[in-house]
Amino acid sequence: MDKILFIINPVAGGGRTKKLVPIIDKFMKDLEIEYNIVLTEKPKDAINISKEGLNKGYNKIVAVGGDGTVNEVALGILEFGEGILGIIPSGTGNDLARTLNIPINLEEAINIIINGINKKVDVGMVNEDIFLNIASVGFDSEVVKNTEKIKKRLKSGIAYVIGLLITLIRVKDINTKLEIDNTTIDKNVFLVAVGNGKYYGGGLKIIPMAIIEDGYFHVCVVNKMSKLKLFLLLPTIIKGNHTRFKKHVEIFKAKKVKIITEARTYLNIDGEVKDIERETLFTIKKGKLSVFVNN
Repeated sequence: MDKILFIINPVAGGGRTKKLVPIIDKFMKDLEIEYNIVLTEKPKDAINISKEGLNKGYNKIVAVGGDGTVNEVALGILEFGEGILGIIPSGTGNDLARTLNIPINLEEAINIIINGINKKVDVGMVNEDIFLNIASVGFDSEVVKNTEKIKKRLKSGIAYVIGLLITLIRVKDINTKLEIDNTTIDKNVFLVAVGNGKYYGGGLKIIPMAIIEDGYFHVCVVNKMSKLKLFLLLPTIIKGNHTRFKKHVEIFKAKKVKIITEARTYLNIDGEVKDIERETLFTIKKGKLSVFVNN
């Protein structure tokens, strides 16, 4: 018998996710399925709530929020050792849901959790952290960092646009040593994105060829170029057309990636930014994660 635990991040999507609580409650009451709804109170809460739920016999653990919430719930399931992840996308980006073709529509997303199939997807590791979608170093992590600062003063979607423009003005290339499986490359780059999924940044198709269950990463390297060329390149990422510009954008396929930087920089993990020192290692976890997707 199925038991569903909905873990809701009330601040996801600018606070919109909290409004889904009564809607989910009403929808589930009409079904003969045991369920519970728990709200997170602080970062990392969803990890322990997931494990507690699994310990109580809930077998379907649903992340209601953005990619950060999904990441935490997935970690709880992986640490516990069993359970299936469900996703109700209601954050700012929802990029993993986009890769998995999980709809934004609430009722459709719940129906996938009840009637869908479970797909076993790869889990990436970056140093000690997991990621399901994309982890990256360089330009985009600077954008997220600058946007976070702006959001403290401006609670609006335009904060990302301002963050992007500020980053573009200040952007500097990063001197890196890349170890991609058995190949070593020294170069100056603006961005290295290591992908399990295809999208990030709220729908930018940064790694269009990524397959989330194939056991490989795809790596997008954006090489150093003029700021004008970078400005012109950015819109092409929306549909994944940037990969045509092979002089500026290189794609690799690998099971292991190491990025060594001379300067301290930022790491973007499924939309969450961390400071990193010098060396970053990306590997694929041995065990896969079960996620509900459409039939």
